[in-house]
Amino acid sequence: MRVGENHFRSIWFDEKRNAVNIIDQRVLPYEFKVITIDTLEDFELAIKDMAVRGAPLIGATAAFGMACQMRRDPSDECIHIGWERLHKTRPTAINLKWALDRCKSALLKVSTESRAKLSMELAKKIADEDVEINRNIGVHGLKIIREIADNKSSDDPVRLLTHCNAGWLATVDWGTATSPMFQAFDNDVPIHVWVDETRPRNQGALTSWELENYGISHNYITDNAGGHLMQHGLVDMVIVGTDRTTSCGDVCNKIGTYLKALAAKDNNVPFYVALPSPTIDWAVRNGVKEIPIEERDEREVSLVRGMTKSGIISEVKVTPEGSLGRNPAFDVTPAKLVTGLITERGVCAASEEGLKSLFPDYKKV
Repeated sequence: MRVGENHFRSIWFDEKRNAVNIIDQRVLPYEFKVITIDTLEDFELAIKDMAVRGAPLIGATAAFGMACQMRRDPSDECIHIGWERLHKTRPTAINLKWALDRCKSALLKVSTESRAKLSMELAKKIADEDVEINRNIGVHGLKIIREIADNKSSDDPVRLLTHCNAGWLATVDWGTATSPMFQAFDNDVPIHVWVDETRPRNQGALTSWELENYGISHNYITDNAGGHLMQHGLVDMVIVGTDRTTSCGDVCNKIGTYLKALAAKDNNVPFYVALPSPTIDWAVRNGVKEIPIEERDEREVSLVRGMTKSGIISEVKVTPEGSLGRNPAFDVTPAKLVTGLITERGVCAASEEGLKSLFPDYKKV
């Protein structure tokens, strides 16, 4: 996606420097910074500390991490060590395990001499696949947005509400929930986006940064404003991403998504989830009971990060001394609250039957 006059992916292999580069999302939206990661420890920290974030990007990052590990030591032992250490970084996003399993399976089938080259080729392939998957999600999502636009009785834009950042920064490129937005804009379909701040890490600021760079009309709003906007007819469609989707259509996304779905249901606002197929966990049926929910440091809740007037990125404490926080990073939205799932193969109902209709080969995915 473009930043200024240049095109970037969120992660890429720099052929000239023979190194993996990422956009450091810890300093966005205040500073655009590219950093190089090389060691297994670098990749672990990048995922844990959310220098990279978003299920598809975490998966691609893990694949590049395995490739860099193979350049140092292509032994069976190091394959298993790399898998274990990277898998522990963040437990909720299924793309992480999907990418690691894919790498491990491919590498154990070839000689040690072939592993360094194969692993890097595979990491690049996983990244390229993600870009195309997300582009296609946008194609199918655009049809929904265009239909809403065609049925509006006024010249008002289609008003979308999104939660968290399911943008190109959360993937290798295009994003999931944002891909239909970008493609609507490119096709002259007027849209306006309500961007939830998404506490505690205010990841909506990343979405706002993306939309601003693309020239898309938007407002950054508090997490609790969405229901009010829906009550007053100011939201035509909710579209979010997901870090893990069950085989029956439950979706696990950033904490607060469930409340948006409840408000949408109460106000007859369609609630869509944009997801690449590697986000589907075919082994899980009940999201509330079976998906592990990451608990992050409570200081993310009690401290707020921002930029001071003097341009310094700083944290301030917003809670009284002695008040402890609680910080579940995700929640699960039951399939019954989801209007439809937007995938790279099309749109389907949030159900086992719906997913199987698009992915009859799901056992092989």
